[in-house]
Amino acid sequence: MFTGIIEETGTVLSVKRGIRSAVLTIAAKKVLKEIKTGDSINTNGVCLTVASFDHEGFSVDVMAETMKVTNLGSLKTGYEVNLERALRLNDRLGGHLVSGHIDGTGIISGLDRDDNAVLVTIIAGEDILKYIVNKGSVAVDGISLTVTELKDDGFAVSIIPLTARDTTLVRKKKGDTVNLEVDMIGKYIEKFLVRENPEKKHGIGMDYLKEHGFL
Repeated sequence: MFTGIIEETGTVLSVKRGIRSAVLTIAAKKVLKEIKTGDSINTNGVCLTVASFDHEGFSVDVMAETMKVTNLGSLKTGYEVNLERALRLNDRLGGHLVSGHIDGTGIISGLDRDDNAVLVTIIAGEDILKYIVNKGSVAVDGISLTVTELKDDGFAVSIIPLTARDTTLVRKKKGDTVNLEVDMIGKYIEKFLVRENPEKKHGIGMDYLKEHGFL
């Protein structure tokens, strides 16, 4: 489990590709502290397991499913990635609960200066957008962000100077792909509601609220 508060950006040292998988070696500093084989490191929003490490960086295996549903397949030597170690239970939760299990990808359609911030607009499919709410949380390439605007085909997030400095997001360009993880609470609520009311798959309506004592 992660918070979406990026600890540092690392640099891809090598990409060894299999038929549908890959081994990534990433240069890092902060996340190497107390690192152990088997530790989880959130890499551009994807929970990956440390297979080996040394004083310069660490290596991870990326399976075919992860290559298919994330943007890790586009990584090349020299690319920057966002990194975060797993959450300790006694840590402050500065962002929101992030699992590192990507729901899908989006495409950056705009990066616009908004006074001291940068407004990043992302196009996403309906399978993602149905979980996005205004002022809710979303993880973009592993970064915990607040949705500032909803659109028919996407959403926008506002990047403060600290986030711009410490992550890769504003260094991307229009057309770049980003990994998206929606707030897991919304997915669980949907699952429970559909399981309890399989005939009512279109959300919560007035009849449902009355039936369960809310009205």
